[in-house]
Amino acid sequence: MRLLCFFDLPMETSKEQRAYRIFRKKLLECGFVMLQESVYVRTLPNRSQLAKYENQLKLATPRNGLVELLYVSEKQFSDRRFLTGEKSPQEVAVGNNKMVII
Repeated sequence: MRLLCFFDLPMETSKEQRAYRIFRKKLLECGFVMLQESVYVRTLPNRSQLAKYENQLKLATPRNGLVELLYVSEKQFSDRRFLTGEKSPQEVAVGNNKMVII
């Protein structure tokens, strides 16, 4: 399963920029990787893990802006269509494997 986080946070003031940095850092600490700018993704072993990460991100989410979470299966995630660009080298190497030894 994959958990996608989409966000659009204001960055006009230094306080908003700081809140953005804190939120992005929390995403990275939780194991999310950048799929696109303002779109991050993380694999989850099951649905019960969703609440754990949702609660952790709620604590770091700024009051202003928009943050959305979307939970999709591996099949749905792998059925994405690329109109331009391609999968990242990391995504190609890992694929649908839950554990990869490099």
